[in-house]
Amino acid sequence: MELECYPLEPRPPEIVAGRPQRAWMDHFADRHAYRCLPLTMANTTGWEILCPVGFTATWDGGPHQSAITFRPDHPHPGFADFVKSHFSRGVMTFHPGYLFRTPPGWSIWTGGPPNHVKDGVQPLAGLVETDWLPFPFTMNWIFTRPGTVRFEKGEPFCFFMMMQDKAMEQVQPVIRSMNSNPDLRKQYDVWAEKRGEFNSLIFKRDPEATKEAWQRFYFKGEYPEEIEEPAPAGHVNKRRLKAPKLGS
Repeated sequence: MELECYPLEPRPPEIVAGRPQRAWMDHFADRHAYRCLPLTMANTTGWEILCPVGFTATWDGGPHQSAITFRPDHPHPGFADFVKSHFSRGVMTFHPGYLFRTPPGWSIWTGGPPNHVKDGVQPLAGLVETDWLPFPFTMNWIFTRPGTVRFEKGEPFCFFMMMQDKAMEQVQPVIRSMNSNPDLRKQYDVWAEKRGEFNSLIFKRDPEATKEAWQRFYFKGEYPEEIEEPAPAGHVNKRRLKAPKLGS
């Protein structure tokens, strides 16, 4: 399967596979936040489009397009078209620089990089039918209050992934008592008991539990030993998406 990326300018922004690192996660002792597998998997399940130049954006709180001003770190060709105030009311609009074409039935979910925190500004998400669309989409961020925000060169301003959004319409959520699924009930009860015991030992500063630091059942894709069923195959604890390549 291919995701076709058609550049719309001579030097479009760089696209890279999603990276697991986040600055706020790095600041935890022993990089503890990276032990949360759902976080790192979300960080890497998609592709990033990177800022070609560092810049600041300032919103004075006004409702008009002119209320946002942009200042690049140095003169950069095409900067005025790369990011601008288009929708007004504190919304700044990035142009990713590509037209994307996905296989039939696949769309692109676009937004800010997962778990990438920026004070004063919030990314807006969009779902685009890129299996037929003959023109590009934009990436938008909205100021949460008047002030100045900064984007560094190489910082992702857009994150996108492919999804079969039409297939989701066929999904029927069903709420059931866990007691109706005896195997799941047993698995959950065993996990809850092991989790409670481990947290109690951590609270009491038990040497072995403190050394272990965290339970690895999910990270390893394993059930507790008391569960006889084998863990399901196909567990993933590291995402490796392909980097873009040049096509004919």
